Amino acid sequence: MKNGNYLLIAMAALVIACTGLTILLFSKTNASPVENGAGSHGNVQVTITNNIQNNINGNAQVDVETTVTNEINSDATNSIDNTIQNKVDGSGDANLSNTIDNKLNGNTKGILNNNLDNQLNGTGTYSLENNMNNNFGQDVNVDVKNSTTNSSGGRDSDEGQENDDGQGNDPGELPEVVWGIDSASETTSEFIACVRENFGEPVIFGRYLGDKQGVSNGLTAEQVQLIQEQGSYILPIYNQFENATGFDNGISEAEEAIQLAQEIGIPEGVAIFANIEPEYPVDSAFISGWFEAISASPYKSGIYGIFDEERALTAAFNEAAESNAAILEENVIWTASPNIGITTETEAPEFNPDAPEGSLVLGWQYGIDAETCNIDTNLFDRDIIEVLWAP
Repeated sequence: MKNGNYLLIAMAALVIACTGLTILLFSKTNASPVENGAGSHGNVQVTITNNIQNNINGNAQVDVETTVTNEINSDATNSIDNTIQNKVDGSGDANLSNTIDNKLNGNTKGILNNNLDNQLNGTGTYSLENNMNNNFGQDVNVDVKNSTTNSSGGRDSDEGQENDDGQGNDPGELPEVVWGIDSASETTSEFIACVRENFGEPVIFGRYLGDKQGVSNGLTAEQVQLIQEQGSYILPIYNQFENATGFDNGISEAEEAIQLAQEIGIPEGVAIFANIEPEYPVDSAFISGWFEAISASPYKSGIYGIFDEERALTAAFNEAAESNAAILEENVIWTASPNIGITTETEAPEFNPDAPEGSLVLGWQYGIDAETCNIDTNLFDRDIIEVLWAP
């Protein structure tokens, strides 16, 4: 663990009562495992309570590994309660690993409760791994309840899930690069099933703001609910233009995008991506106008296009960034270069997008126009979810 301005409290209170003998142990830990065992013969009464709490504040850089192991190898009546709670505030970074491992053998019966509670309320970068292992012999008869709660910014993402293995689309649990799709088609249950059956589970789902006749179907409130019920983050795309030139035009299109975003209920802090197709005329003035208008709104600026170094879009972006460094540093790039071709999630390439040097490139549309399901396939840097519409 790296030291910093933080408060770390890790307490394990374990009470074991065996055949009239009571042992009370208090252990202060930040990375050491807690192990409890009972291996005597006869009808043993075993009560074990593990309650471990880690509080992390300030701007610390912290690695916390917490492990609880309970092993019973006897004819016993058990009451086992395991709780690991992590509370993270402040602006520091934290890597958290929680493991609860129960091994019960013999003619064992009773109650087993496992609870993991992670409250990630700060503004840092978090990595979270939850492991819950219950291994029972053939004569074991116990009632088991497993509960995992992961919350970020006060929003519970997995509250009260039974027998949860810690996997899912919670920000702290995602890999550094995630897979996603975008589509101009209307989102339906049948469409989502098609994607799942033929390609994979998209963490990120790109969809359009407003209808564009003959080109794309726009998001509706019903479609938003359907996508977010799957646990996917929505990437909003604005394509209601075909001319990406002129400063005033960039402002005008940005204002239209902002209005559409507000009408559909997109929250503050989400990036809206201007869709600049390769056949559109484009100049640096449009990019500057778009960026300035979006940045002055509750939303973040994003641009989609083919950012090959030979393209006019790349030259226009570099020119705009030369006059305003914030464009290079703050505008999110979603590039369609290089085009590797459609794949399934499991066969996706390594994340290697083309983009202007030094730009904030977080998305790569590596395959376009799948015949099945009408999708494009993408890879995204996990950091992009900070500016997407969260489920």
